[in-house]
Amino acid sequence: MTAAGLILGIVSSVAINGGYALQHASASALPPLTLRRPFHSLALLFRSGRWAAGFFAGIGGWVLYVAALALAPLSLVQAASAGGIAVLAIGGPRLTRPERIGVGAALGGLLLLGLSLGSHASSTHGKAAAVIVWMLASAGVAGATARLLPPGAGLGTAAGVLYAAGDVGTKAALAGGGRLLFVPALLACHAGAFACVQLAFQRGGRLATAGLAVLWTNALPIVAGTVLFGESLPGGWRGAARVAAFVLVLVGAVALSRRETPAAEGAAAPA
Repeated sequence: MTAAGLILGIVSSVAINGGYALQHASASALPPLTLRRPFHSLALLFRSGRWAAGFFAGIGGWVLYVAALALAPLSLVQAASAGGIAVLAIGGPRLTRPERIGVGAALGGLLLLGLSLGSHASSTHGKAAAVIVWMLASAGVAGATARLLPPGAGLGTAAGVLYAAGDVGTKAALAGGGRLLFVPALLACHAGAFACVQLAFQRGGRLATAGLAVLWTNALPIVAGTVLFGESLPGGWRGAARVAAFVLVLVGAVALSRRETPAAEGAAAPA
């Protein structure tokens, strides 16, 4: 069952990140999107066939992701999904030097995270109180990064933090029973992340927006797997690999968060 979960995680990652690439290409060329006119902004998005194709590809990828979580531990599924940032780097404009450094460091870190997990990770559905605290803290961090970082990178990072919080809530909700009360909270996280990433697409390049969202969406749940869901920390070289992995993930995030020049930013100047 674990192997099937890992395969579903990989397929899910390709669908989600391919969808991001289509959405970014479309949203960056649209008139300004704004939360002050949410229905107008949504109408602009759905009128674009390319954006709609990317959106439904992402929905399909998320359904596969939920199925993967039902079969395998959270951290293993995220490790299988981690290569999605490479999908964003392929087929786009020529990468700048900071982007090459960011993508290389991020992929190296996520690869080390995968190697550090081992093949027999056990997993629980976590304590409800701890999951609640994690999700509330994630909302606070998302708000702070959206304000403090450059616009595209800040909103992309906020989207990744919120998507990760939604994934944590999804894992908790899969226990069923009273844990289904996490469903409204996880849907709120995904809705907030969706808004952040669409606004980010008009403020930065593909990797500075979707790339950062993917990076944090994959990295944070691996931490949550240990902190919340009883997935034990490895010893020996695996433990050292995990420390090195998070250093590389942070290097990648910093490189991809660098402020872009006006020419590299999205075509629209959103309100």
